[in-house]
Order: sequence, then structure tokens, then C-alpha cells
Amino acid sequence: MAGSTFGKLFQLTTFGESHGPAIGGVVDGCPAGLRVDESAVQAELDRRRPGSTPLGTTRREADTVEFLSGLLEGVTLGTPIGFIIRNADARPADYGHLQQAYRPGHADLTWEQKFGIRDHRGGGRASARETAVRVAAGALARQLLATGGIQVRAWVSQVGEERLLKPWQELDLEAVYRSDVRCPDEPAAARMEALIGRVRREGDTLGGRISCVVRGVPPGLGEPVFDKLHADLAKALFSINAVKGVQFGSGFDAIAMRGSAHNDAYVAKQGRIGTATNRSGGIQGGISNGEAIEFDVAFKPVSTLLRPQSSVDSQGNAVMLEGKGRHDPCVVPRAVPIVEAMACLVLADHLLRQRTARV
Repeated sequence: MAGSTFGKLFQLTTFGESHGPAIGGVVDGCPAGLRVDESAVQAELDRRRPGSTPLGTTRREADTVEFLSGLLEGVTLGTPIGFIIRNADARPADYGHLQQAYRPGHADLTWEQKFGIRDHRGGGRASARETAVRVAAGALARQLLATGGIQVRAWVSQVGEERLLKPWQELDLEAVYRSDVRCPDEPAAARMEALIGRVRREGDTLGGRISCVVRGVPPGLGEPVFDKLHADLAKALFSINAVKGVQFGSGFDAIAMRGSAHNDAYVAKQGRIGTATNRSGGIQGGISNGEAIEFDVAFKPVSTLLRPQSSVDSQGNAVMLEGKGRHDPCVVPRAVPIVEAMACLVLADHLLRQRTARV
């Protein structure tokens, strides 16, 4: 199907459905000679996998990645890197009641309107299960970025009405995965976890916010006009299930500011030109300026509720649906590595593209 390939030079194509035998991907364009730490790739998958946090779904998947091509003794060959992740805990029978009915807020209806057929088993390809492939590919991209000193770190900064207001400079970003909710501030994490637990017991769901900072990005990444760096990042982030908003730097707060206050003034920084502030989020004119890239991603509440909701069936008859199966009451704890992966894929692509920009 169209829309399953992402990137220009560093490309990812994904395949597979939530309750099929496996999901997988092909990464093309990764340069030869990159030594890949497969255990680090697996570690990224372990952070996203079902069952990785008690706040998420009760589905249990090992999410063990199997590389099929493109590597020789752990070193990239410059050829397509193929891999699969087998589905071990699929329960398609949990979704039998959805063969003729549409879940409110899900892609069930729109997929059937587009294709005339849909995989009702957990949403099929519309399921967030597909994002495991992105995390594996993003882990490869992260290792390519590391050769240039680029680091990508994301964390949960809001769940429902509970928000972490500290700037990232005051946080220990190495502590993100020490909490079940993936928030590096203990008091804020405790409030978020309590809120998720309470809402889960009510059979309801929550949205949230993930913040991300990318450090070590050289100036010059990003292409003019349509392939601006923040435009490609935004597309990548919006492609993640349940994302409803993306902002860079000051984002929507810039609406209430004057230009005189919002402009990032240029200053001398450690022998180079930098900015006194970073309201642009490290990107100006669609091109990285050498400062940290900062952005936030907003996620809507999960659509599947463990309480009755009114809907319709394929014949247009009114029905009452109650969620079955295993679902996250809030997606943001498990979405942190997905946000990082998509950022890594975009940056790896633009890093390679920048090498062709001038002699």
C-alpha cells in the first residue's frame, strides 16, 4: 500500500498487522561500515514493547528483533537491512465483535471507506503495534547519529491535567526510564501514575504530552521550501498513532509575544555563533542553527474505553460497544521511544542529505 515508506536517503518501509504472524521492516540507504550494537536495538524495543510498564496494556510480547539481511558480523553492508518482529501474544478472537461495528474515535470506519475492507483484529495495520518496527529502525538511525555526536532524548511532560513544568536543563534525562510513566521528575511522575491508575479503574482513558530535546545537531540540516527540517519532523511525529499536535520551541506561546521578545538574538558561543535564547527550537528557516532542537508532541486519549459507547454497525444500525481485549489507558509512557525513533529517522535522513549539499 502507498504510505508505508518514509525518508529520502535513509528510508524505512514497514509491513505487517497487529494480529498477523509478524511485523517487520526494511531500512535502505544506511551507509556501509556502521557497526551495529544489536543489543542496543533490542533495548529500545524493550522500552516500547507491550508489558514494559504496568501502566500499559496487559498484552505480552517479547518483541525480539530478527535481522534477515544487510549485516555481516554486526557491520552494515550498505544493502537493505531487513528484519522482522514476530507476534507471539496475538488474540484476534478478542475483536470478533468488531467485524460489523466501528469503534468511536478509531480508524475502523475511515479504513473501510477507503479500501472497502479492513482488518478488524486490533485495527490491523492502523494499530500502534506497527510502531515497534519504527523503534527498531530508529535505533539503527540513532547509532548512525551517534557517530556525529547527536543525542535524542524524550520524556513524558504531561498526563491529563498533571504537567511537569521544569525546563529540560533542570532534569536528569538519564532517569526517564526509572519511572513507570517515563517522567524524570519523581514528584510529577508520582502524580501522573496516580492519575492513570484512577482513570483506568473508571474504565476511561487519558491523553498526554511528550517533550523531546536533540543535542549535538550541526547547523545546516534541513532543505529549503518543502523539506524543511521541522516540516519533516512534524510529518514524522504526526504519523504516530494518537498524535494531535506538534510544536517547536515557543510553539503556540509565540502568539502572545512581540517580535522584539521572541527573536533569537545571535551571540558568540564557544568560538561559534549561537543564540541567546532558543524560542525557535533550534530551527530557523527550516534549517538547524546548531542549538538544541526542542519540541513537544500532544497525544489524545485512547479511543478504546472499557465502558459502553454508542456507535453504528456496517448497516447503519445503532449499537452499543464496550472495549474488549488489552489496551493502554494512556499511550504516552510507551510512546516515548517511538517519538525518539521518528526524530532519529528524520535526522539520519537529513544528515545524509546534508553531505550532498555542497562540495
